Amino acid sequence: MPLSKVHEDIISCTTCSRLREYCGRIAREKRAAFRNDTYWGKPVPGFGDPNARVLILGLAPAAHGANRTGRVFTGDGGGGSGDFLMTAMHKHGFASIPTSQSIDDGLTLHDAYIAAAVRCAPPDNKPTPEEIQACQPHLEAELRHLPNVKVVVALGKIAFDVWWRVMSNAGKAVRPRPPFAHGAICRPAGSPIVIASYHPSRQNTNTGKLTPAMMDGVFRKAARLVR
Repeated sequence: MPLSKVHEDIISCTTCSRLREYCGRIAREKRAAFRNDTYWGKPVPGFGDPNARVLILGLAPAAHGANRTGRVFTGDGGGGSGDFLMTAMHKHGFASIPTSQSIDDGLTLHDAYIAAAVRCAPPDNKPTPEEIQACQPHLEAELRHLPNVKVVVALGKIAFDVWWRVMSNAGKAVRPRPPFAHGAICRPAGSPIVIASYHPSRQNTNTGKLTPAMMDGVFRKAARLVR
């Protein structure tokens, strides 16, 4: 099937009842700042260049970010994870602008594609292991339409672990599985290079666990590895 059909299947997914109920409730109740917005409220497909050599894999949509806008890492407020990520990507030529505020902001990605391990916003940003596993086939379906991926930037340990399970399902298991560490580069034979990174959540960026320089360093490595 074409990538557009994969996206349609993601958007129409109702597998995880807890997540679908939560996303629907948030879309109805809304946040005061977005009271006049029409929330997306559905599972969120990936976004970017289908010829990308770099895949960025995040955790899940934010309740008032991608669950509101319908695009990954988009609309979670000034200085949120979307802007933090795009600033680094833009600096290294992967994003057309250094912000990600709305689905019609003109942002385009070059040589990069962004997806999430889980496609529905989870309560407290904590999907269950069962929900993570149930969502994995969506990522695998998207990957079949991203034939040029050479480097994977895994944002957070959940995304990092999901990637290795995807590779295992594809018959490319890595043993022993590499440990997660920010900035670590894993070069498994026969599959994309993986760069591990802390997730650009406000919890990490506001506390200094992940700084702009650290995020910049991740995409400097990605650019070097593919170019």
